Amino acid sequence: MSFTVAIVGRPNVGKSTLFNRLVGKRLAIVDDTPGVTRDRREGQGRISDMKFSIIDTAGLEDAMDGSLEARMREQTSIALNEATVALMLIDARAGVTPLDSHFGRWIRQQGVPLILVANKCEGRAGIPGLAESYSLGLGEPLAFSAEHGEGMSELYDALLPYTKRNKVDDVNEEFSNDYKGDEDDGANRAISMAIVGRPNVGKSTLVNCLLGEERMLTGPESGITRDAISTSWLYDTREIKLVDTAGLRRKSRVSEKVESLSTADSIRAIKFAQVVVLVLDSQDLLEKQDLTIARRVINEGRVLVIAVNKWDLVKEPKKTLGKLSDRLQTSFPQARGIPIITLSAKNGRGTKRLLPAVMNIYDLWNKRISTGALNRWLECITAHHPPPLTSGLRIKLRYMTQAKTRPPTFVVFASRPEKLPESYSRYLVNALREDFELPGVPLRLHTKKGNNPYAKKK
Repeated sequence: MSFTVAIVGRPNVGKSTLFNRLVGKRLAIVDDTPGVTRDRREGQGRISDMKFSIIDTAGLEDAMDGSLEARMREQTSIALNEATVALMLIDARAGVTPLDSHFGRWIRQQGVPLILVANKCEGRAGIPGLAESYSLGLGEPLAFSAEHGEGMSELYDALLPYTKRNKVDDVNEEFSNDYKGDEDDGANRAISMAIVGRPNVGKSTLVNCLLGEERMLTGPESGITRDAISTSWLYDTREIKLVDTAGLRRKSRVSEKVESLSTADSIRAIKFAQVVVLVLDSQDLLEKQDLTIARRVINEGRVLVIAVNKWDLVKEPKKTLGKLSDRLQTSFPQARGIPIITLSAKNGRGTKRLLPAVMNIYDLWNKRISTGALNRWLECITAHHPPPLTSGLRIKLRYMTQAKTRPPTFVVFASRPEKLPESYSRYLVNALREDFELPGVPLRLHTKKGNNPYAKKK
């Protein structure tokens, strides 16, 4: 990316809509409610052949120090410091407000080149506001409509002076792409790791602790995070895409539209993640909602790691950890072997043990077992505990192979697969996990009809 663009403005002027338009995806939550966006969100924007990094920011509000709005404004300041140019949006239909004028002066003081964008100019309703925007003294405004995509060519021309394309680097990049070998980039691909849990358990604080900076907005208020915010991070030469998510409450307790959108965004983050870290509050361990989230992760076939936060507040660590393990075994048998890491995100204690545990179980998630080893194991396991009789006939398990990894998925060819009891399938899965040392990894087992190759010759 040759340059970085930050989108700023007061609440509800269409910043997230413009962000989604430029990245070409509905990444940011958009709603008519002011102040939906709180954290800064980064993405890869594009207009025709122009590519750039883009940052969506929270709506600017005049707030006292220490408040949530003031902390949101600090995040916007960080975005401006990283930006090559800023797009200041105003609502042309509402006209220039005193808040627009106030923050126009504030942004000008930041020393960042500024482009004034008069949004919502579709039709004739925005014409008076467009004319009024000249009073801000921020140069000629761009008539734009983020929702309908009007004004993209004008925005392209306005951003063109900020592109710093190195022709030599471009040629070298094209050359390397043309002559790329058949490398297995799976080992080098970034690991997507989602941080999930109930509201106010310390997810954003944990992300900030891992990154070593105040990347996510935190505070005592419940439900600060609304978007699933992704941040690239390098751990031991391996790129990790950290995704901070909104707190997941019981479906029956979600009534507001914005929270339902945040919940859907968090669930989508789980589906697209490879590793999911479920954060628990040590003072309120393993509620029903925690188990619901854990089951969703396992059912999606994702790697699950449990992080028990606020461990510095626990008075009897051994007793508390024992209760947690017992509760997991009784309420969630699929959790057998799942890593449990105790930590304190606030002071950083125990956080260094999280990533090694994540990398270890991630490698198991990618493990492949040879067909020969599987069939030797199958012969041994069926001799020790054969499948049950059905209608007086024994089900024969003829052959076994691993179909894929991520998660490890196995196929057993049987004489009558539809008659194989679910209990025996669970027995095979548990035996696989134990004998091939796959603790905490979700496994899939499918049965298929094993055709007799000599049936037609009789």
